[in-house]
Amino acid sequence: MKPILLVLIFSVIFVIASGCVSEKKESETYGNQTENLSYKGESLTPIAQQRNNAIEGTQYIDKESYRLRVEGLVENPRNFTYEEITGLPETSKVVDLNCVEGWSFTAKWTGVKMADLIAETGAGENATTVVFYSADGYSTSLDMDYLLENEIILAYKLNDVTLPPERGFPLQLVAESKYGYKWAKWIVRIEISNSPYKGYWEKKGYNNRADVGGPAFERRE
Repeated sequence: MKPILLVLIFSVIFVIASGCVSEKKESETYGNQTENLSYKGESLTPIAQQRNNAIEGTQYIDKESYRLRVEGLVENPRNFTYEEITGLPETSKVVDLNCVEGWSFTAKWTGVKMADLIAETGAGENATTVVFYSADGYSTSLDMDYLLENEIILAYKLNDVTLPPERGFPLQLVAESKYGYKWAKWIVRIEISNSPYKGYWEKKGYNNRADVGGPAFERRE
């Protein structure tokens, strides 16, 4: 056997034995829970590698005393406990979060459809806008039709891990196809309205539609 061939064979054996050839991880531990890193053949960004923005830093909300207030143009205003929300039909989907700053990540989001939550309170026929208010004073809004037609969810799990505080526990809005400033975290109140609404960043000039790939700022005449 030629010396060069022997060197190649021993090199391959050494690489395999030393563990330099690694398999793609399907899961890892986050906190004391198992974080899944793939779902239906799609790779997920580990939570530890996901970038994050907040106007007042991480909010820490007590699960037992938490209430989600749904009010406005609804037949039955309600304060939902965390258990009541997680007790509604559960759905999961893989969605990319795209920040207007240019970064993005891919994750599996699990939670309740906005349609199911709205059905619990009965939105008025003239309702056109849904406003989301967060524990840190943040707010944003989305069209009712967009939420229903795209089966938008409020997530309480991320990559099969209970939503961590830094990611928005207890609820983060999964506003797929919208820039990250529409993805409200630490949601404590939802208002159903028939009027347009500009939230925290929108009042500073960011486009209220926030379509990924669309203009970041409102056009000024």
